[in-house]
Amino acid sequence: MAEAFVLFEVAETTYAIRSRDVRYLEMIEHITPVPDALYFVEGVVFSRGQVIPALSLRARFGFEKIPYDLRTRLVVTQIGERTVGFIVDAAREFASIAEAILPPPEEISELSAKYLEGVARLGERVVLVLDPQEILKPSEADSLPEGEPEPGVTGRTEGGPGDEGEPGKMNDREENQGSASAPPDGRIEE
Repeated sequence: MAEAFVLFEVAETTYAIRSRDVRYLEMIEHITPVPDALYFVEGVVFSRGQVIPALSLRARFGFEKIPYDLRTRLVVTQIGERTVGFIVDAAREFASIAEAILPPPEEISELSAKYLEGVARLGERVVLVLDPQEILKPSEADSLPEGEPEPGVTGRTEGGPGDEGEPGKMNDREENQGSASAPPDGRIEE
């Protein structure tokens, strides 16, 4: 029996999640960063009256982060009682997969295969079927050693006083760390 899936791309690879686990797809407008989040948690979004955590599948899978564009989507999923948004490079396809989903090959490292439920063929394409619950499970690899930079840190800051939203610019709070007050004119010298 064929089952419906939502297909999406991350790093030029096609992935699938069962459509019963997907609530809706949405364009990325604004993500509010949250302090001390894991490296793959981009922040939260306000969508359809809810605050939803936004997780970068690129970062979670160990790929380099890229700027968002018009194709970037938030795949909002319902996993048990949790609503979570997965940030993907592109998503615009629904498909039925009639063939059996095969287990991941043993040659794939345990770390790479842990997020996979299996592998399927859709015509000539190979589709990696994800287990969304595994994506949410914390692992030892999620904790970075002290002093190690988080992957994909861009230097962009948002949400503080004086925030101009420009990449690489600090807001007043960051510029004046350790200082009790901002410069009298409130501007940051470049």
